Amino acid sequence: MRKLKVLLAASMTMLAILPAQAAETVALWDFFVGGDGVRMKALLADFNKEHPDIKIEATSLEWGVPFYTKVRTSAAVGQGPDVMSYHLSRLPLALTEKVLTEVTPDDLAAAGLKKEDFFPNALEAASDGGKLYAVPFDIHSVVLYYNKTYLKGTEFLDANGNLTGITDLASFEKAMAAAKEKGSATPLTYATGDDGGVFRVFYTLLAQQGGELITNGNEVLTGDNEAKATKAVETMTRWHEQGWQPEQALYPASVALFTSGQSAFSINGVWEVPTMKDLQATGRLGFEWGAVEVPNIMGQQATWADSHAFAIPVQGDRTMSPEKRKAVMTFIGWMEKNSLRWAEAGHIPAYKPVAESAEYKAMQPNATYAPLAETAVYDPRSKIAGVASPVYDAAVNIISPAIHGYMPAADAVAQMKSDLQGLLN
Repeated sequence: MRKLKVLLAASMTMLAILPAQAAETVALWDFFVGGDGVRMKALLADFNKEHPDIKIEATSLEWGVPFYTKVRTSAAVGQGPDVMSYHLSRLPLALTEKVLTEVTPDDLAAAGLKKEDFFPNALEAASDGGKLYAVPFDIHSVVLYYNKTYLKGTEFLDANGNLTGITDLASFEKAMAAAKEKGSATPLTYATGDDGGVFRVFYTLLAQQGGELITNGNEVLTGDNEAKATKAVETMTRWHEQGWQPEQALYPASVALFTSGQSAFSINGVWEVPTMKDLQATGRLGFEWGAVEVPNIMGQQATWADSHAFAIPVQGDRTMSPEKRKAVMTFIGWMEKNSLRWAEAGHIPAYKPVAESAEYKAMQPNATYAPLAETAVYDPRSKIAGVASPVYDAAVNIISPAIHGYMPAADAVAQMKSDLQGLLN
């Protein structure tokens, strides 16, 4: 009996020192820094804690051209990540470069997801030829922030302190004029000297006219689209001529104009909602504010938008193991189902069960502008479009000078059309 006990004890000791079952390690590349980075790191820590059999090893890289260049290079030589963050506006170029693998119906099932779980606009932007190449994580767009101080006593603030009465271009311009009379130094602020700020406003005004910048992936401003683009630039130019928007404002300056209380309105991304909330919570914001989807001022409801998504890159000539792929999809599914915490960064969850939850509907001002998910307009489906692309370069190099009076709107649009078409021919 004593020998049996000794043997059992020895066996237990051996089991105790044996290594635990190795976790499936998943390499993640993302471009999230600042507030987004903090939130992503917290989500990853919780995922790893809840999934001892999967270990996410994340690397945050520089956003924009450097990130996408590294993805393209790594995909060719098989040294990329297992999963990565991706802008859906870059999907057409990614497909041209053949750097993404299809997310199959079996993949979605492994994640506990279905296509109908996602907003149609985001799903369309993530797909090509009926195949899914990325899983949308959020919808981030521009919205209209407003400072209630300059609107009190006008027809543009209702009894509850909410923005009202902006139903067309004339009423929006009337609101800006009223704000200027009340002392707003710059009634409307956006990044008039940056590619992103100029393009997002221009593209929203174009889309609200039913216009298309690039049709069929390779036709720039065909038909009446050139006239609609000209009207958009003329509108932005008039705002400059009236002194309603800042002169050559870079992004930080455009934000500061609003947060310091000098502007009545700001057209900027939902990602600045945490900035506003933080300033308000710490008593550094001297006014009441709100945020709504950009009103229909040009004819139909439409707003520029993009999505952060999760994509699985090509790995040279290697194929991911079934075990690794299941771990990747488990991670993506968990992130989607926990995206309420990502929404704290101002984003609209692309995963409808979260976006339609009572918890999200109680989140303000997010829930107020959330309906724009149904009318969001993504960048043109073209290899020269998307963030950090030639289209954005044209916005800062051609449209921005035009709205500051350095060339007529029609000439600027004609030059943009010629330059972009030249890249596609």
